[in-house]
Amino acid sequence: MSKPYPSRTEIRDGMRIDWDVPISMNDGIVLRADVFRPTAEGHYPVLLTYGPYAKGLAFQEGYAKIWEILARDHPDVTADSTNKYQNWEVCDPEKWVPEGYVCVRIDSRGAGRSPGFIEHFSPREARDYYDCIEWAGVQSWSNGKVGLSGVSYYAMNQWQVASLQPPHLAAMCMWEGAADWYRDSTHHGGIKSTFWDVWYPVQVKTIQYGLGERGYRSKVHGDLVSGPETLPEEVLVQNRADFGELILAHPFYDRYFEDRAPKWDKITVPFLSAANWGGQGLHLRGNVEGFVRSASRKKWLECHGLEHWTHYYTDYGRKLQLEFFDHFLKGKNNGWEARPPVLLQVRHVDKFVERTETEWPITRTRWTKFYLNPEDMSLGPTPANTTKSVEFDALGKGLTFLTSPLSEETEITGPSAAKLRVSSSTTDADLFLVLRVFDPAGKEVLFSGAVDPHTPISQGWLRASHRKLEPSLSLPYRPYHSHDERWPLVPGMPVDLDIEIWPTSIVVPAGYRIGLTVLGRDYEWDGPGVKVGNYAKPWCGCGPFVHDDPRDRPPEIYGGKTTLRFDGNESPHVLCPIVPKA
Repeated sequence: MSKPYPSRTEIRDGMRIDWDVPISMNDGIVLRADVFRPTAEGHYPVLLTYGPYAKGLAFQEGYAKIWEILARDHPDVTADSTNKYQNWEVCDPEKWVPEGYVCVRIDSRGAGRSPGFIEHFSPREARDYYDCIEWAGVQSWSNGKVGLSGVSYYAMNQWQVASLQPPHLAAMCMWEGAADWYRDSTHHGGIKSTFWDVWYPVQVKTIQYGLGERGYRSKVHGDLVSGPETLPEEVLVQNRADFGELILAHPFYDRYFEDRAPKWDKITVPFLSAANWGGQGLHLRGNVEGFVRSASRKKWLECHGLEHWTHYYTDYGRKLQLEFFDHFLKGKNNGWEARPPVLLQVRHVDKFVERTETEWPITRTRWTKFYLNPEDMSLGPTPANTTKSVEFDALGKGLTFLTSPLSEETEITGPSAAKLRVSSSTTDADLFLVLRVFDPAGKEVLFSGAVDPHTPISQGWLRASHRKLEPSLSLPYRPYHSHDERWPLVPGMPVDLDIEIWPTSIVVPAGYRIGLTVLGRDYEWDGPGVKVGNYAKPWCGCGPFVHDDPRDRPPEIYGGKTTLRFDGNESPHVLCPIVPKA
C-alpha cells in the first residue's frame, strides 16, 4: 500500500490549481489528479484526461526536441500562454480555463503520482477512467458535464470508457488515437507491430510511480513527478505488466483483445473524432472506424495532416474543439450541429484545402480498379491478359507497379483495398502494401506524417495465414479479417488475399503517377533515417510502427520467396476511391 500524502491549492497565472487531488477507485486504490479551474466560484464544464504520461512532466522537458519544433513552426501554439503547464498530448489549461472550463489531469494507475499496477488499456484501467469521470461530474465546481480530450493514448482509451456509458460523460474529442487494440495497434493485418515494445521503456517506465528520486522533478512546483516514494527496482518490475510479452503471447484476436475492444453499440455520446492522413500504424484507422461504426447520432469526423502533436494545439484545432465542447458542455447555440459530419483537410502535394462532406466514405466516389500487369509492371484500367507469375525476395525491395502519367488531376480520398493471388516458398508470407505517388521525374511524393517526416500516401498489411474474412463486416473497399485462427500455406500453392489499405487523401496532379508496391517487409523511403524524440532507432518512413520482431517473423518462414500469381479467376488489382469534383 502506498503512503498517503496531502493535496494543496494555490492561485497562480490566473487559475486556481489543486495539486495531487485524491480520487478513490472502486477497489480502494487512490489515484492523483491536478485540477486547473477559474478563480471565480461557479459550476463549470470539465475537460478530463486520464493516462500514463505523468501530469507533472512538462512537455518541454519530456519531449524537448518535439516541443522546440512545434514552438518554432507554429507560434500560435505558444501565444497567450506562459506554457509552464504544457503537457504531452493534453490541453493547455492556460488557454482553456479562461474559456470557462475546468481541466483535470489524472495519472493513471501505476504512473506518475498514482500508485498501483500498470496494465495499459485493460478492463481495470477502463473502470478507473469511469470512476474518475463520475468523480469529476459531482464536484462542487462542476456543472455535471464531463468532456474527454487528448491525443493518442488519451484518445484511444476514450472509446473504451464510452462503452461503459458513465452517466456524467457528455462529449468526447479523440484526437488521433486508435480504437481496435488488435487491428489498429498491435497487429497490422495479423503482423505484430513492435511499437509497443519500444514505447514502453521510453515513455512509461521512465515515469512509473515509485521512481521517486530516480525520476523527474516538476519544474512548476518542485515535487517528484513519479513520487513521493522511491521504490526498489524489483518492486517496480512487480508493479507493471510485461507489455511486450503480453502482446506476443496473443497473436490472434482472442479474449485478451475482446476485453479491450470498444462496444460500438454502447457508444452513444456526442464526439469529434480527428484522424491524421499520415497516421499509418496508429493514428488513423480507429478514428475512422469509430466514426463509421459507433451508435452515436451526433458524431463528426475530422481528417488533417502534419505531425500528430501539431493541430491539437494550433489555433485551427483548438478553436474547432472549443466550438464542439461549447455546444455540448455549455449548451451554446453556436451552430455546431449545422456543420456537415465530415470535415476534411484534403491533401495536395503542396498544401491542404478544407472541405466538408456529408458522409464517409464519400457517396460520389468512383470506386476504380487499377489492375496489376506483370508484363510491364504497370497499373492500368483493364485486367492483364497473362498468366505470368512474378517472384520476389520477401525481405527484398519487392515489386512496384505504376500507372501511366495521369492525363488530368485526380483525387484519391477514402479507404482502398487490394485483391492479390500469391504463393510462398514457405508455409506463410507477410504482405506489405504501399500506395504511392511519383512526380514526372520519378521522385516519390512524401509527407510529414503523424510521426515520421517521410511518409507515403498509404499502407496496408496482411499475413497470408490470417486471410480469413469476417463476411458480416467486410466491404469491397474495407475487407475485415477475423484474425482468430491460422490458415497455413502449402509451399507453392496459391491463395487469394483481400488486403485492407488504410484511408488516405491526395490530389494527384496531371503528369504524376500512382504506384503500388508489394513487399514482404516494412517500407523504407529512399533516404536516410531520421531520429525523432526519445527513440533510439532512426525512423525510415514508418516511424516506430514497424514489424521486425524475429519471434513473430522468423526468417525461415517470412524470409522466403513470394510469388504474385495471375492464374486465378479475378485479375489482381487495387481498388481506389477516386473522388470527382463536387
